[in-house]
Amino acid sequence: MTDPTARQAETMAAETDSSVTAEAGDPVAEARSEAAEFKDKLLRTLAEMENLRKRTEREVIDARLYGIAGFARDVLAVADNMHRALEAIGPELRDAADAKVKAFIEGVEITERELLKTLEKNGVKKFSPQGEKFDPNVHQAMYEVQTSDQPPGQVAQVIQAGYMIGDRVLRPALVAVSKAAPKSPASANDNPQPDDAAR
Repeated sequence: MTDPTARQAETMAAETDSSVTAEAGDPVAEARSEAAEFKDKLLRTLAEMENLRKRTEREVIDARLYGIAGFARDVLAVADNMHRALEAIGPELRDAADAKVKAFIEGVEITERELLKTLEKNGVKKFSPQGEKFDPNVHQAMYEVQTSDQPPGQVAQVIQAGYMIGDRVLRPALVAVSKAAPKSPASANDNPQPDDAAR
């Protein structure tokens, strides 16, 4: 059989037989490959489940801590109104008031303190940034105040206290920010300009 087509047929048959034996060849190697693939899938699934557990744990903690944020924000309006009511009664009015009015004022003060204590117990803390450096993350600037008492960019006046819940801002503090006072006219004349005639 010296026919070239017969030789090609034999060569192709031999190649097909060798590829079939290579594919169906080593069952141990195939099993190891499948085992490695399943192990990889298992490890990935375990890692994914661990990440899911941690994420769920964080979400539960956040829900416990920040779940009352909407309610707390609404209650802050009540606390602010109580504070404004107490500030409206000046010291002279308190001193001149009769015993019943003084008892009423004291009752409102106690109620305000108890309300703030209850808010703190639930993670809501009041802060008043008087004299601190202005931070736009926790302060809301309402206006600027020219002053030489404080460096520029400091909180010169707190208009309304802010509140934090955990490490988040529930309501920013409304503040007035200090800015440099204008330079006096005398300091502007410290460097006189040469006259046109002197040139």
